[in-house]
Formats: sequence, C-alpha cells, structure tokens
Amino acid sequence: MWTSIEDSLCELGESPFWHPQERSLYWLDIPGRAVLRTRGDIGTPGATVERWALPTEPGCMAPARRGGLVIALRDGIYRAREWGGELAAMARVEHDVRTMRFNDGKCDALGRFWGGSLNEAKDRPNAALYCLDARSDTGISPTITQMANQATTANGLAFSPDARTLYWADTAAHVVHAWDWDAEANSLSHARVFQQFGAKPEGWTPASPLHYDGRPDGATIDAQGHYWVAMFEGAQLLRFSPSGERVASVAVPVQCPTMPCFGGDDLKTLFVTSARKGRPADEIAQRPASGMVIAMRVDTPGLPVSFFED
Repeated sequence: MWTSIEDSLCELGESPFWHPQERSLYWLDIPGRAVLRTRGDIGTPGATVERWALPTEPGCMAPARRGGLVIALRDGIYRAREWGGELAAMARVEHDVRTMRFNDGKCDALGRFWGGSLNEAKDRPNAALYCLDARSDTGISPTITQMANQATTANGLAFSPDARTLYWADTAAHVVHAWDWDAEANSLSHARVFQQFGAKPEGWTPASPLHYDGRPDGATIDAQGHYWVAMFEGAQLLRFSPSGERVASVAVPVQCPTMPCFGGDDLKTLFVTSARKGRPADEIAQRPASGMVIAMRVDTPGLPVSFFED
C-alpha cells in the first residue's frame, strides 16, 4: 500500500536517495530549484522536510563520502561541503544553457559521478551522458568525460550489482539502452536496446481506452539486479530482469512517477518521486499525491547509495 510523505510536494521531484548515516531521504525539485531532505523518522510525529534553495535548476545529485553533496546544476557540476553551503564548481560542459541542462544522474560504486543532459526544446538528440572522476587517490585533477550521446532527455541511469552492465534511457525516444561496462577501466561496449516502449498514441489521455505504458524516466536496481523504471504518464513502475523480461508492473497513485529508490534501514522501502508541473487540474484532483514522494514496503531490498569520492 502506498503512502505519501507529508510536506514533500514538488513541481517535479527527482533524484531521490536514502542517506544511511543520516537515516534521511534526499530528493530534488527541479523547477522549484531546491534540494529537500527528511528530518526525523518518516511518518512519525515531529518528522519534517527541509528545503535548500539553489541558484538554478538541479538535475541530479549524490551524497559525498567526505560530507555534503555533489549536485549537477544547469551549467555544470558543483560541490557543497555541507547542507546549504557554498557551491564550488567542479566541472562544466559545453552545452547551451539557454536550452540545455543537466537531468538524471548518480554515482557508481567506485565513487564517480554520472550525469546526463536534457534538451528542453526536444527538437534534436543532442543530450549526452557524462562521468566526473574526482577521486583523490587517482593523482589527477577532476576529469569529466562524455560517455554516451544522441539522446534528447537523459534518464534511467543505473548500474548492475556486478558492475558489468550500465543502463541509460532516452525518455523522448521511449527507449532504455544497455552497455557492457568495464567499471575499472570505465569503458562501454556492446551497445544494445534493453527495452523499447511504444510511442504515445495520438489523442491519448489518461482516461483514454488506448493503451500506453508511459515513457521511461528515472530508474534504480534492486539486490537481485532487476531494473526498476518509473514510467512517466504511465502511472506505474516496471521491473525487468537482467535478461530484459518484464517481471512486474506496479501501479502508483500518481500519473507521472519520475524516479524510484530504495531506503529505510533494511532498504526495503521503495520511495518514488513524482511530478505535477503542467498536469491538468482534473488529473491533480483525481491523483492528489502528484508531486509528492510516495513510499511502499517491498520484499526485495535495493542497493545502498553510492557515495561521491573526492
């Protein structure tokens, strides 16, 4: 059964992660230009949500091993040493910030931060996936590398538990790609389509009898290596085995789920961010949890969040 986190309302929630030391859920409101986090035990009296205003839209973030966060804003990747602290630029990319910004991303198990970009005009596939390596033990300065491209809306980034497969979605194309990934060398090969979803039927609405799964947004991996993806406008999460078999469809009480993550002390609470920006008033009335973080207990745990190493 789904529940909603009180005071979690956002225009477009994204990039959730569970911080095990703080026992807190973090997430972003992209158009709201804010980082949010829970304080106290979720769902208990006295629990609150804190908000930290940012100068531009945050696309994704991750916790840092040495404290604070790494955050991808519109024009580049920044480091904050503490909550509400100064944002120090770590890397910038060569995209037109008038129409391009960072979107989905997270850290890999070796502590590198990955972030994909998004073309707001949605007129061509010029978005890319970048990896920032700032590990101090490498003996080199922080380096950002483009790892993949030819997307319109970067999303669905996830890494298999054995660090041998990388997943990355293009929401606009309704596709999730997979690559063989050598984590140590950080190289990608054998690009392939992991899932191709059907396009939105012409004239489709949530009340329409026409079938539409939705389009792939944010994703996560569970401890069995299954890929969970939020299906924007599809009012569901889909779970796929590593071989690509659809093993579950989980209905959600929001039309536009945006990204799942696992949390709680046992990593068996599934948290999902969602969107309400631009949605019709009747949809919001029928699905009042839209824009909130929703949560449900599950049987299979997720993986702990990977921390940024610098």
